[in-house]
Amino acid sequence: MDYLRLGTTGLTVSRICLGMMSYGDPAGPNGWALPEPDAEPLVKAAVDGGVTFFDTADVYSAGTSEIVTGNLLRKFFPRRDDYVLATKVFFPVGDRGHNAQGLSRKHIMAAIDDSLTRLDTDHVDLYQIHRWDENTPIEETMEALHDVVKAGKARYIGASSMYAWRFAKAQHVAEKNGWTKFVAMQNHYNLLYREEEREMLPLCADQGVGVIPWSPLARGVLARAGTEVTTARTGSDARIDYLYDPENDKVILDRVAHVARDRDLPAAQIALAWLLHQPAVTAPIVGATKGRHVDDAVAAVSVSLSQEELAFLEAPYRSREVRF
Repeated sequence: MDYLRLGTTGLTVSRICLGMMSYGDPAGPNGWALPEPDAEPLVKAAVDGGVTFFDTADVYSAGTSEIVTGNLLRKFFPRRDDYVLATKVFFPVGDRGHNAQGLSRKHIMAAIDDSLTRLDTDHVDLYQIHRWDENTPIEETMEALHDVVKAGKARYIGASSMYAWRFAKAQHVAEKNGWTKFVAMQNHYNLLYREEEREMLPLCADQGVGVIPWSPLARGVLARAGTEVTTARTGSDARIDYLYDPENDKVILDRVAHVARDRDLPAAQIALAWLLHQPAVTAPIVGATKGRHVDDAVAAVSVSLSQEELAFLEAPYRSREVRF
C-alpha cells in the first residue's frame, strides 16, 4: 500500500479508502448492505492490505453503517490514531422532521453528535457535507463546520459533489471570515464519468485540495467490463441507470476489458489503476462486498499503466450531463 498526504494537509491516508456504505442493515434502505458479521472479514482484509482510510455517512443504512464502522475499526486498530475516519452530513436519517436534514447550524450540530454516538468515538478525522444545501446560506454552514472543528469533534472538513463555482464560493467565505476551509473533495469520477476534469479537478489541484472520488468503478459497472455478470446491487440500485448508460459506455467498457486481457488482470484493477494515475486523485473510495473486491483495490495501487494504455482507455469518452 502507498500513502499520501490529503491535499496540502499534514494528514496521511492510504491510497485506497474503503467505502463503508456496503455495510449496515440489509433490512434498511440499502437492501444489498452486508450485516456486521459478513462485513468483518472484508474490513479485516482491507486492514491487512494496508488500508487506513475509511469513509461512511450518517444516511447509509439509516445510521447502521456508522455503527458497524465504529465496531469494526475499534476491533482491528489498537489506537484511534492508527486510522483515518470520515463521515458525512446532509441527508435525513429516518423520519425525524424538517430540521433533521440539510446544512443548517441546527442540523450540523445535532448530526455530528449523533454520528459520534453511533461511531462510538469522540471525533472524526474528516467531516464532509454530502451535498450542497440550496436552502441554507453558505455562511451559516461554514461557520457551523468551523465550530465543529474548534470543538474538537472533527479534525478536518470536506465537501462532496457540487459545481466548482459553489465550492470556490464556500472556500472564499471561509477564508474571508477566518473559518476552517475544506481540505477534500469527494466527487463522482471514473472512466465513464469525467466531467469533473473540466473545472473541479483543476480547482482542487490549484488550491491544494485532496480528491477522494466516489464510485471509482461506476457502481461496479467497470469491474464487470467484458462480462455479463450481474449482482444483487445491479437490480436494486436505481442510480446505476441514472448515472450511466451501458449502450453509450460500451466502447469504454470494451477497452477496459481489452487492456485487462492484455495484462491478464481483472478489469477492476485496470479501472482503478487509471484513476490512481490521475494527478489530482489522492484516494478513490472503493466499496467491497466480496473478498476479491478488496484484493483488486489493494493490488491496483501497484499496477502501472503506460501512456499508450492510458490514452487508449481515455480516447472514447464524450461529454455528458453532469450527474451528482
